Amino acid sequence: MNKPILIIALIGIAVVIAITLFSNTESTQESNQVMDISPTEFLQKKDQQPGIVIDVRTQKEYDAGHLAEADRHYDLLNGDFEAQLNTLDKNETYYLYCRSGNRSGKAAQLMVENGFENVYNIGGFEDLVSAGLESN
Repeated sequence: MNKPILIIALIGIAVVIAITLFSNTESTQESNQVMDISPTEFLQKKDQQPGIVIDVRTQKEYDAGHLAEADRHYDLLNGDFEAQLNTLDKNETYYLYCRSGNRSGKAAQLMVENGFENVYNIGGFEDLVSAGLESN
């Protein structure tokens, strides 16, 4: 008679442990996701949470026009971006953009995978300019 109670108690404990582990894993996965924000959200957020704006397009794209407030230009395609990761402060906030938002999303994911927590993909250059951001 004691064995069924013990088995039920052990099953209950196992369920609680499994739920706890699953919840912690889920929280970790959520915090490791890139935050995609629209150009309008960026305009609002940059005033509340200043950060470093990085253009991850090619040199040719950058030379053809870039955001006036771009702090850095690290080309994702030629390996420059990845080479610069170790020089960046992981406690800083970063806003990344490219032509369409695809490369900046990949670059942001690379940052998150390397321990950066405040990383935002702000999308494509033309969309950002259309939203009112100044370009050079």
